[in-house]
Amino acid sequence: MISVRRADERYRGGDSAAGIESLHAFSFGRHYDPDNLRFGAILACNEERLAPGAGFEEHPHSHTEIVTWVVEGELTHRDSAGHATVVRPGDVQRLSSAGGVRHTERNDAEVPLVFVQMWLAPLEPGGEPAYEIVRGIADSTPYALPQAGAMLHARRLAPGERTAVPDAPLVYVHVVRGEVRLGEEELASGDSARVTDADGLDLAAATAVEVLLWETAG
Repeated sequence: MISVRRADERYRGGDSAAGIESLHAFSFGRHYDPDNLRFGAILACNEERLAPGAGFEEHPHSHTEIVTWVVEGELTHRDSAGHATVVRPGDVQRLSSAGGVRHTERNDAEVPLVFVQMWLAPLEPGGEPAYEIVRGIADSTPYALPQAGAMLHARRLAPGERTAVPDAPLVYVHVVRGEVRLGEEELASGDSARVTDADGLDLAAATAVEVLLWETAG
C-alpha cells in the first residue's frame, strides 16, 4: 500500500523575520495532528531553509536519533558534547541525543541553506549522546541506523533511470528534488510516500532526481 503526502500538505513553521522557513511532514510543535504522529521509527521529516546568518540557537533534545541531509549550502553544527562540524551536500550527519544533549544549527555561509532533517525513535531510550558524520555518501551505500532499526538510502537519478525500492515492512520516501514515478504514483519535489509491505517496487526518474528512502521494520 502506498500513501502519498503532497508538498503543499506539509505544516509550515519557522520564523520568516529571522530567515527561517520550516516545512514539516509529520505532526510537529504547534501543528498537532494525532493521525500523523509517526511512520514506523520516523517521527519527523523537516525541510529547513535558512537565510545567510540565520539559525537555530542552542536547544535541547533527548531520546531521538537526528539525521541530517544537506541539499544546498553548508550547515554549521555545534553541540554540548563538544562536536563542531560543517555539513555539506552528500554528507550524512547523525546526532544521537540519548539521555540529553543541546545543539545549535546555523547557516554561517553567504548563500542560502536547505537541509532535510529526520528524527527517528531509538529502540532503547537513554544512554550517552553520540555523534557521527559520513562524508560524501555514495548512492549505492546505505546508511545503517541500528539504534532505530532503520536504513537510509540516498538516490540521485538521471532522467530515465530507475532504482529499486527496498523490500521492507515500511518504507518512507521523500523526494528532495525532481519528479519520479513510484509504482503508479507521480511524485514531485517535497512530496513523500509511506509504503507498507514494499515488494518489487521501483522508482523511475522523469527528471534529474534526488530522493531519500528509509526502510524500517515497523
